Amino acid sequence: MIKANDYWRSVFGCKVYRLSVEGGKTCPNRDGTCGVGGCTFCAEGSGNFAEQTGDINAQLDAAKLRVIKKCADGKFIPYFQSYTATHGNTDSLFERMSIAIRREDTVAIAVATRPDCLPENVLEKLSALNKIKPVYVELGLQTADDTLAKKINRGYDTTVYIDACSRLKKAGINIITHMIIGLPNQSKEEVCATARLIAQTAGGIKISLLHVLKGTALYKAYLSGDYTPLEKDEYIGLLCDALSCLNPDTVVHRMTGDGDKRILAAPLWSADKKDVMGAIDLELKKRGLV
Repeated sequence: MIKANDYWRSVFGCKVYRLSVEGGKTCPNRDGTCGVGGCTFCAEGSGNFAEQTGDINAQLDAAKLRVIKKCADGKFIPYFQSYTATHGNTDSLFERMSIAIRREDTVAIAVATRPDCLPENVLEKLSALNKIKPVYVELGLQTADDTLAKKINRGYDTTVYIDACSRLKKAGINIITHMIIGLPNQSKEEVCATARLIAQTAGGIKISLLHVLKGTALYKAYLSGDYTPLEKDEYIGLLCDALSCLNPDTVVHRMTGDGDKRILAAPLWSADKKDVMGAIDLELKKRGLV
């Protein structure tokens, strides 16, 4: 596996930082296209930390101010994050993406979406942008197990994901796939199967712990005792199991996610990001993965 910072430096020759900006307004799993209520763990379209106000340049400038001390001499990747960006009318999205990709401080752009929201006209627009600067499409797979996917109300079959990856690859577009560890009744075997599928279909992976956020269907299950979050050692063990299933050239963009502390119900140990990353590094070294 390759860590993201090393990958960005090898590709762009400098430190690169993502700037999260507004992506979409809704998702097909919320507006009735394929379901309602969203995924059981989703509170606000997975865009809790994205800039939402002003035009795209204003959003990017505001986001830069938040990270400039960390990336004073680097470049940026605008990340169109919230909800499902390529769902519905995409005219505004691609207008904003077209502006963002042409900024001098931008080396690439990224967009978060679902595998079932990539019709041919969207692929054509992404391909056109990809000729200007690299485009990274982030797909929310979460799990390769369709039975488990139904439990979390994902709204599409894994074959849809595989087809989307095939079409994106043919278009020459970079793929980063998201998976979650800690889903209800998820086994080690399922975690590894999901990691192996991602290694076969995408160039990069983002791995997250399942957070229980207030106001979600998962939160109700947690309160009723129908869902028990992972302990820290359990998560780190499964994370390292997943990482061991990846290809040597798979880029790891994330090893744990950030739950919005304003609405995080559990597991509370995950809020101490520094402690969690330190424990992950120790286990990676113990297993000889780094």
